[in-house]
Formats: sequence, C-alpha cells, structure tokens
Amino acid sequence: MANIRSAEKQRRQAEKAKERNRAGKSKLKSALKKARATVAAGTDAVKDLLSTTFSQIDKAAKKGLIKSNTADRYKSRLAKATRRTAAAAK
Repeated sequence: MANIRSAEKQRRQAEKAKERNRAGKSKLKSALKKARATVAAGTDAVKDLLSTTFSQIDKAAKKGLIKSNTADRYKSRLAKATRRTAAAAK
C-alpha cells in the first residue's frame, strides 16, 4: 500500500485507465468477431458492417489500445476475407 499521496493518486488513475482499456478492447474484439461471422456467412450487410468495423479498429489504434500495424493487419485480413467470399459467391 502506497503511503505517498501522489502514489495513491497514480494507483487510482491506473485502475481507471485499466478499466477503460479493458472495455475498449472488449468492444473491439466483439466487433471483429461479428464482422468475421458476417463475412463468413456472406450476407448482404457485409459492406456496412465492414465500414463500421474499420472505424472501430482505427479508433482503437488512435487511442493506443492496439498498435498501428495490428490495426492494419486486422483491416487487411477482413478485406481479404470479404473479397474471397465475394469471389466464391460468383
């Protein structure tokens, strides 16, 4: 247990940040899971969902929840899967 006031404050701030980061990462993972499932199913809602998912990925990268290269990799793989599903449907 910290005895110094500034150390106590830092601990409180770190806990709040940890909760924010957890919530943000969870939201991102849910969006990715939903997008992957939609792409695999090949429904018509893929384009709209992909746009919102890309936006959430970019926001997570901007906030520092994930690294920039990780965000790019997620988007690339989603786009590739979408193209693959569209090609298979033809």
